[in-house]
Amino acid sequence: MNRFMIVTIAILMSCLTAGVASAGSKKGKKIIHDAEYAILEAQNGEQWAEDDKAIEKKLADLRKKNGGKPPNIVYILLDDVGFGEIGMDELSVIRGYKTPHMSKLAKEGMSLQRMYTEPSCTPTRVAMMTGRYPTRTGTTEAKATLAGDGLNAEEVTIAEVLKDAGYFTSHVGKWHLGDIEQAYASNQGFMHAEFPIHQQGQLAIMGREMETADIIRGVDPSRQKQTFTLDKQFVPDPAHMVTGVELRKGKLYEVEMKPGEAWTQKKYREMNERYQKHALSQLRTLARQDKPFFLNYWPLFPLSFVQEFRSEYNTLNGGTMADILVEVDEWIGDIVREVDTLGIAENTVIIVMGDNGPFLQYQGPTGQSDRIYRGGKTDHLEGGVRVNAWAKWKGVIEAGSFAEDIIHVSDLFTTFARLGNAMDGVPRDRVIDGVDQSGVLLLGESHGRRDYVHIYEGPVLKSVVKNKYKMHIPNPGDNPIRANIFDLYRDSREQNPIDAIKYGPWAGGQFAGMVKRHMAFKQKYPDRPPVFDIPYKGIENLRPESKKIVEIFMLGLPQKK
Repeated sequence: MNRFMIVTIAILMSCLTAGVASAGSKKGKKIIHDAEYAILEAQNGEQWAEDDKAIEKKLADLRKKNGGKPPNIVYILLDDVGFGEIGMDELSVIRGYKTPHMSKLAKEGMSLQRMYTEPSCTPTRVAMMTGRYPTRTGTTEAKATLAGDGLNAEEVTIAEVLKDAGYFTSHVGKWHLGDIEQAYASNQGFMHAEFPIHQQGQLAIMGREMETADIIRGVDPSRQKQTFTLDKQFVPDPAHMVTGVELRKGKLYEVEMKPGEAWTQKKYREMNERYQKHALSQLRTLARQDKPFFLNYWPLFPLSFVQEFRSEYNTLNGGTMADILVEVDEWIGDIVREVDTLGIAENTVIIVMGDNGPFLQYQGPTGQSDRIYRGGKTDHLEGGVRVNAWAKWKGVIEAGSFAEDIIHVSDLFTTFARLGNAMDGVPRDRVIDGVDQSGVLLLGESHGRRDYVHIYEGPVLKSVVKNKYKMHIPNPGDNPIRANIFDLYRDSREQNPIDAIKYGPWAGGQFAGMVKRHMAFKQKYPDRPPVFDIPYKGIENLRPESKKIVEIFMLGLPQKK
């Protein structure tokens, strides 16, 4: 695509959004969505306006019924669990384990059958929190060791939107959006926050027990001679990195880790059990308050690589993650049951979902595999970005219902804002990729507002979904007529590119147009660059070993004159 075409399209797109892009007062200004949304709105706007009337009436009636309060929101995001690995009892015969509590949740709520995420942990969480494709934010990669980067303070999170609308916001569990101060959950809108700074690469993979289990190699220097090792910090010790932190009276402290202490599987389990216990206690505390709440609970389990042989959770599968999924299923059952016990179920939305496909690099010991869609974590293939997702709202969302409308994880940002009567808090000075999908939840299947998804791997656009078709982005200069295009209902595993020529003559050009429009929009609304800072700033009680690794890390960066 030449520069003239880019500029021309950008001008055309700017006409579609004239008068809506400036910051400041948001009244009367539309949310800026990508070009594809404008095309859908032009064709479906009248029907959406009718749906909006029905949605608003329903939400207003529910607020009136609940003393003017919008609904509480409980959002549970499970790590590296692809489509078919949880719930869906019929598949237990090929998985070798059952998750009855999530199956029960599916029967009591709505199954979101075409939920798309990003291909790995951090990008999915960025998309959910900001309503934006991660590439727009500058935070596109999952990192396990010191990085000195993270989610930009200029991004507006759903926690900030709901907090400004009167919600109490609470985060418990995995965060993984950066090791710099502005990226911490406590600085991204959460009034209560307890989370590990890093992720399971540090907590579940890099330990010496994991090397014994042959999950990782090279992390225990005592197993090999170090005759020529000059850089003693090149191989990181997970115990030297900050582990779990908690917000206490406005300050952040590392907890449950003493100077000189080793990090073990036992400590990893204790961290997971602590987060489950605290999520339940948060529910009880929040339910007593006179304001709506947003509880963001992101367990670290089921990601685990050391076989614990806890007999009550042994499965036919026997994999490390398979067994712990059964345990986590019980934990989710406890959360859902507690919402019922507290008497708040009729004004509480519960959403449970996976964050991306299975970690296939470890599929042997974990017991995972891409059983339905091909691919897994880090892949733009369906197996990397299709997950199970369920929404329950007692008496509001139809029990046992299904929706095949395409939903992207970024849509939760805008949908939660709509449900929380907080749409004024959605920014109008940047592209918001998340679209309001409250119509699916409240009116049912076929009331969605998306039939497309752009799928990135890191900062690179790798494929585009439109309706039931998917194109893998061809190499630069290749004719899109010859690109690999799949009918996902006929070839859900994307294995027969020979069929692509049957779609290429008409779909190749259409998909190319989608990509050009998407890229042209970035001329007016450029992606943010990554933001960098000193790791671990703002943590009150850094251990000496943590201070040391930061000191060494900073020596490796360009020094100021």
